[in-house]
Amino acid sequence: MTQPQREDVRDRGVTLAIDAAGGVGPLARKLGISQPSVSGWTRVPAERVAAVEAATGVSRALLRPDLFATGTSATAPSSATARKPCGDDLAMARAREYLLLAALLTRPPSQALLDELSQVTGDATALGLAHIGLAEAAAATTDGAAGREYFNLFIGVGRGELLPYASYYLTGFLNERPLARVREDMQRLGVVRRAGVYEPEDHIGSLFEVMAGLVTGEFGRGSIDPGDFLRRHVVPWGERLFADLAVAENAKFYKAVAEVGRVWLEIETEALSFRS
Repeated sequence: MTQPQREDVRDRGVTLAIDAAGGVGPLARKLGISQPSVSGWTRVPAERVAAVEAATGVSRALLRPDLFATGTSATAPSSATARKPCGDDLAMARAREYLLLAALLTRPPSQALLDELSQVTGDATALGLAHIGLAEAAAATTDGAAGREYFNLFIGVGRGELLPYASYYLTGFLNERPLARVREDMQRLGVVRRAGVYEPEDHIGSLFEVMAGLVTGEFGRGSIDPGDFLRRHVVPWGERLFADLAVAENAKFYKAVAEVGRVWLEIETEALSFRS
């Protein structure tokens, strides 16, 4: 016989989300899931973070500090431009995909994230199959192995196997004009690099974080169209990065990440053609 979730085993993030929504029932309705599902949470599932953030206005850093602790994300809205995200289901789903990729590309995955990714399901669509592949890859690795893989791919001794920056892919050098253009648009949006984050803003993970904020309205609603930002800063090189990641010598778990990224950019780029 099941019993209601005891409040004393919920972490602070779940409690904040429930309080902000006005209760377990209202939060479940906002998310489009069953009330028992929310009642059973001891912490906000990684794949639900973006949706809960958008539905409640509680930041991801408070919902899951183990995954999105203050200072781990590359970007944040300035206090002058921060807005409550919108509640559109499609926008939340798009933001969730961007944030997942950003989390995997800006830092090694924690064991908690790998465990949750291993439970992800998918359907027969290209993205669904990519998610299934990611779940299988997550189940087959550990945080230690994935961490070493991340180091070899993106950091390395001297440099990693890949340099996931717009400047490098578009000019062959770091810190060139593509980075300046990203900074110009981030300034328009009122988005700043978090303190303690030293990666240039044209890192693919940073760009995906900005895209998540744009599609939900967290970053500078209306000042820059998300499609325009994607077209200017990601489309010219993003698919090449994921193609390189898919065949990288050190990639095992990250081959599955590359497939999710490749398929997702195909979907988003195709959507741009319909809006042009």
